[in-house]
Amino acid sequence: MGSLIDLNLYPDPPNTTTIATGYADTAAISIIPKVEPKLEPLDESVDVPPESNSNPILGLISQPTTALVEHSEVDESNVYSEYNRISEMFRTAFAKDMETYDEIQATDPDAQAIVPVPEENQLSTVVVPSRRKNPSRSSELVRVTNLGIEDERYFRDVVRKTRMIYDSLRVLVVMEDDKRRSFGIVSTPRARGDLKASAVMKDRGLWLNRDKRIVGEIPGVHVGDVFFFRMELCVVGMHGQVQAGIDYLTSNQSSNREPIATSVIVSGGYEDDEDAGDVIVYTGHGGQDKNNKQVVHQKLEGGNLAMERSMHYGIEVRVIRGFKYEGSPSGKVYVYDGLYKIIEAWFDVGKSGFGVYKFKLVRMENQTEMGSALLKLAENLRTKPLEVRPVGYISFDISMKKENIPVFLFNDIDNNHEPMYYDYLKTSVFPPFVYHQVGGGCMCVSGCSKDCFCAQKNGGEFAYDSNGLLVRGKPLIFECGPFCRCPPNCQNRVSQKGVRNRFEVFRSRETGWGVRSLDLIQAGSFICEYSGVVLTREQAQLFTMNGDSLIYPNRFSERWAEWGDLSQIFSDYVKPSYPCVPPLDFAMDVSRMRNLACYMSHSSSPNVLVQLVLYDHSNLAFPHLMLFAMENIPPLRELSIDYGQADEWMGKLSITN
Repeated sequence: MGSLIDLNLYPDPPNTTTIATGYADTAAISIIPKVEPKLEPLDESVDVPPESNSNPILGLISQPTTALVEHSEVDESNVYSEYNRISEMFRTAFAKDMETYDEIQATDPDAQAIVPVPEENQLSTVVVPSRRKNPSRSSELVRVTNLGIEDERYFRDVVRKTRMIYDSLRVLVVMEDDKRRSFGIVSTPRARGDLKASAVMKDRGLWLNRDKRIVGEIPGVHVGDVFFFRMELCVVGMHGQVQAGIDYLTSNQSSNREPIATSVIVSGGYEDDEDAGDVIVYTGHGGQDKNNKQVVHQKLEGGNLAMERSMHYGIEVRVIRGFKYEGSPSGKVYVYDGLYKIIEAWFDVGKSGFGVYKFKLVRMENQTEMGSALLKLAENLRTKPLEVRPVGYISFDISMKKENIPVFLFNDIDNNHEPMYYDYLKTSVFPPFVYHQVGGGCMCVSGCSKDCFCAQKNGGEFAYDSNGLLVRGKPLIFECGPFCRCPPNCQNRVSQKGVRNRFEVFRSRETGWGVRSLDLIQAGSFICEYSGVVLTREQAQLFTMNGDSLIYPNRFSERWAEWGDLSQIFSDYVKPSYPCVPPLDFAMDVSRMRNLACYMSHSSSPNVLVQLVLYDHSNLAFPHLMLFAMENIPPLRELSIDYGQADEWMGKLSITN
């Protein structure tokens, strides 16, 4: 795997304020006032390398997606093949007949034109772009509709894998920076992992949706998805502006020379903003000084004009809400809350006495519940559950204080109380002979370093960063154990400490029972152990003869290999193969004793992975099954595992018994 020293080629951008719209060609358009754009108050200013738009596609056409490319035509191993995939999906609709309404050219209704297209551009040809380094952002507006189930799953997987690369790279950058600092090598300010990760991915051509400017839903991004860093929104194509609150297609890129807004970030950056959830009064940008004070009248130009034009043409905008959030690595969280229509625009005198443009946004119907609303609901459930849900709670701690944090049990569907009938098992019970192999421990009295005994067992590096996040999945992780002299807060003691989030086992109409968190779980975080009574092969054979169902750990898919897979970044990346683990030849009985993990449902696109860990013994054949988050998991979203080979236990553990 390539050294992270190469990442010094991508230094943190200087701390200066960006006033441009995010495109190099905007330098020729004097439409931005000589004041700050609508910035996010908690974000640091950054400079982004300019982009070239020497060959813009002028036709702003929305394409139906009924003619889809078969998945076999796409290189599934390359998550970024969706560039060619989307282009092919839109190819067939560019030759639609034109109709004229009131002397304005418009596309055939079936072509779903977003804005009027000049006649000379109506038959423009789409050139499928080949993958290249750092592709410039497209000026072509498209709307993706009519995706089938398989296509939804495909694009979701594309986004998930892209975000995993971003999270893994960001964590690795920070960890390498901490490592250099521990040796006194670096004296510069701390590395911004979010900026460096995005810069490296952009240089590798790994940013999504660069070949199309998508209006409406971004394929693979769901309402309620959570982002900790503004740059990650840019990476997945949700919002292309690093700091400005309005993302839009500039007038010199548009076929009819009118700007079009595509997304906004609502975070209270302007004193005149009003946010009532489904209805927002959004203040335009411009006219503020560096202290976010309105000092100049706003003008109907740039993003403000784009908002007005989007209202005129009835074009929806994506709304992302940003706000402070305790526990976030950035101190802030961004939540995608769905699509809104701009129904009204007016010029008004703001609270500071200067003229501002205001836009009334109304949330479109038939969308899932807003993610920001669920975050607030989960916060109330953590502190006053009975006030929020007077009916449905069966127990406020099925672990009976065995876990560090209570585990709720909720059922508002029927009278089934089955999880109450099992003894709660915090950690797995192994046969006594397993503990005959205890091995030695490290002698790090003040804390472990990369030269200690346990680090060497892990290949010379620890599996976790200083915040306890999994840096990279491995066949097996050796944590410090009872025979080590390091303190309890050692960086190499993570999964053995138990649950750190508030979880809820709940009754589900789809899966019988499920598990969700009342906390926002960061990607790479430890969740819990998958515990049970461990049986040898001989014991398991006796149990199955009696008709009992068991969990077989060797059937779990090796999702750990996906976490930290930076083969798209480093050409010499090799999947971890050390230490070599023998086949898991044991089973787990959860018929009488179990923990919350047993209620997690199966998914072919899981948000939880299984990582093998040893800490209280050294028998490689009997590791603990530790669960980690594969992505940022919002509160109240169901947790899922890939159980691998299908059997009667997949997602139905609590019901089959």
